[in-house]
This record gives sequence, structure tokens and C-alpha cells, in this order.
Amino acid sequence: MRLAFRIGYWGDDFYGSQVQPSVRTVEGDVIAACKEIGLFTNPKEARFAFAGRTDRGVHAAGQVCAFTTDEPERAVTALRYELPADIWTTGWAEVPERFNPRKEALARTYRYYFVDHPGDTAAMDDAAQAFVGEHDFSLFSRQSERDPLRHVMAAHVADEDGFCVFTVTAESFLWNMVRCMAFALAAVGRGERDTAGIRALLEGNGTARVPAAPPGGLILTKVAYPFPFTPLPPSPKAERALVGREHDFRLKKRVNAALRGLSLDLLREEQADNELRDLP
Repeated sequence: MRLAFRIGYWGDDFYGSQVQPSVRTVEGDVIAACKEIGLFTNPKEARFAFAGRTDRGVHAAGQVCAFTTDEPERAVTALRYELPADIWTTGWAEVPERFNPRKEALARTYRYYFVDHPGDTAAMDDAAQAFVGEHDFSLFSRQSERDPLRHVMAAHVADEDGFCVFTVTAESFLWNMVRCMAFALAAVGRGERDTAGIRALLEGNGTARVPAAPPGGLILTKVAYPFPFTPLPPSPKAERALVGREHDFRLKKRVNAALRGLSLDLLREEQADNELRDLP
């Protein structure tokens, strides 16, 4: 039987999603978990595949993998418990034997969270509309031999819980395309670019490719298919890790602020002491 699993992962400790020798990857860990519980022995024979690749440091909530197994019940009941704590499941589906999660995806949605608010959210949202439709994204992606024409279905920028967030949906994306789009939109927010400049780049009026924004703010949120997934909650181990990571980040943010404040206090105290010693 062929199964599809919707998975999420925290990307910081992976060298991207695609299997690579001698480094930790999301695909590598999922394949290892499948082998450990006897779902298959050879990923090629099982036609193991992901819906798409994510770069090092990029996260996911709605990535999809598929494989063929003689143990479908074991896959549904046991796989989520065998995965490491920074990979988790959110759904599963039985799919046709020829199902390919990359080729049969209807659309993919990403969200980019800007670590520092760029400024003018309305101007950024207006500029994001220039991406909608079919365009040549050569200047908004890393150079490759793939067809640079891509069809963007929707693009929006909005403020959410104190963050500026760029959300974009397309049939497919080029390498670094979303991060390059985010970099250009941040420049619009700071008043360094405008909507006309974005359109000019899409028309090929430029020589330099737009740089890619840092990967840490990017999440693959959804890959759409013409069928539903049966919910499959994260394992307790993964849920504890998600909550624990949030607590850890909150503590680190507070400790970092304290360290900065205390260090500045010490500097001010020493400067005051030095000024007193210099008095006649």
C-alpha cells in the first residue's frame, strides 16, 4: 500500500530536507525511522519521495512524504513515535500506487516572518501583488537550469502578533525564490524599492539577482492535494519538544536582555568612576 504523511519539522539542526552524505537531513531521519520499524528496507524500492526540498534552516508545518509499504497499519500507528523530536506528523492518507507527492501537488504555500519589521506593511503588500500571475523569476531565485516561469496564485504581507509576515502560494517555486521575494519586499518596506521596481525585475530589467533573506524565518506551511489527510497528531515526545523550545527561547530572550542591560550598567559605572577619578 502507498501512503502519504504530512509532517512538520524544526529546520535548525538539519542540512536541508534532501538526503546528503555525512550530514543530518529531514529525509535521512524519516527514512531511518521507517527502516527502524520495518516499513521498508530500500527507499528506492519503496519509491520514497518528498513533496519538495527545503534549504538548511528552513522549517515546515505541511511537508509531505510518500512511500509504499507492506505494513500500512504499523506505519500509521508507529511512525510518529519513531521520528526524532524535531520531526512530527500531522496527517496521513492512502494514495494511489503511482502517487508522486512532488508532481501531483496542486499548490505550495510558504510564510516568511521578518525578524525586524521592515516598516511600511501596506507598501509591501501592494508590491507583493506584482508577483501574482505567471512571471519569469530568474532575478528572484538562485541560478539553475529549471524553467524560470512560475505561476503565483496569491501573495500578501500583513502584521501578525508583532511580526510582519509574507504569505505566498504558487504551483511551484524555484530555489531560494521565496527568500528572494521576501528580501525585495523588505526593501520596499524600508523605502529602498517600490512596486514599479519589483515589476521591472520580473520583466527582466536588471542584471543582478535579488539576494535571499535569511532562512530562519521561512516555513513551508502547506502542500495542497485533491484529497484530504486524516489527522495524525504529533507524538508526545514531539509536542514536549515544541513546548520546551518555546520556553527555552523565552528564557534565552530574557537572559540575553539581562546580559545586555547588566553589561551596559557595568560600563556606565566604570565610566562614572573614571570621570570621578579624573576630577581635580
